[in-house]
Amino acid sequence: MPTPSVTAATTAFVPHQSGPGVLITGPTCTASFLRRLSRFSALVLLDGCETLVHVPNSGRMRELLTPGRPCLLAVHPGPGRKTAHDLLMVDVEGRWVGVDARLPSRLVAEALAWGAFPPFRDYPGVRREVRYGASRLDFLLVGSATRCLVEVKNVNRVLGTRAVFPDAPTVRGVRHLQELMAARRSGDQAAVVFIIQRDDAEALSPDEANDPRFSRTLGQAAAAGVALHAWRYRLGPEAITLDQAVPVVVP
Repeated sequence: MPTPSVTAATTAFVPHQSGPGVLITGPTCTASFLRRLSRFSALVLLDGCETLVHVPNSGRMRELLTPGRPCLLAVHPGPGRKTAHDLLMVDVEGRWVGVDARLPSRLVAEALAWGAFPPFRDYPGVRREVRYGASRLDFLLVGSATRCLVEVKNVNRVLGTRAVFPDAPTVRGVRHLQELMAARRSGDQAAVVFIIQRDDAEALSPDEANDPRFSRTLGQAAAAGVALHAWRYRLGPEAITLDQAVPVVVP
């Protein structure tokens, strides 16, 4: 399986200078998706060569990762890597949809720095990757009188005009919700932030068909005072930027 040569430069994500989001710097390239090989690997057609790429997302993404679909690759050559590219986005009917599950936490951090999420503007202190109970949650926000634990979820599946999460059963996601409910019982604030890596969703709901337990637990979390937020993003080969909030609808 020949692999085209790549430069030593690496794609990077840097803060956007004019609003919440990131600029995509360094080399990227477009390819045609062929097939998924495992949870974290796939084949694409790049410059006429079948090329192995890293898929930074363990979700199923069956509607997105279909043969022939145009895709955007981030270039990440280097020792210790099995591939020189990461799958970053796919083109769905002319719209870029993000598949990199590592980016939402970075996007939330940038939005918090800009004060772009109104529910969190009273928390000047931001800590990332905080141990709580049996889990590691994405953020601990600290205000003058209270603190808020925040877990971030990556979303890229849309049915009609509604984003849905998850696209596969998530025991870890249920545990995170249980930890956030425990935080509320102990007197802390708690929130789930769904980051939708596409701009065509008008609302978000749990995918009850894929994971009824998560759907049920999300409803329990909302009833227990865990705040639910969803923000959609606009994606392109040069930047990923905040678009707007959309409502979260629970059973």
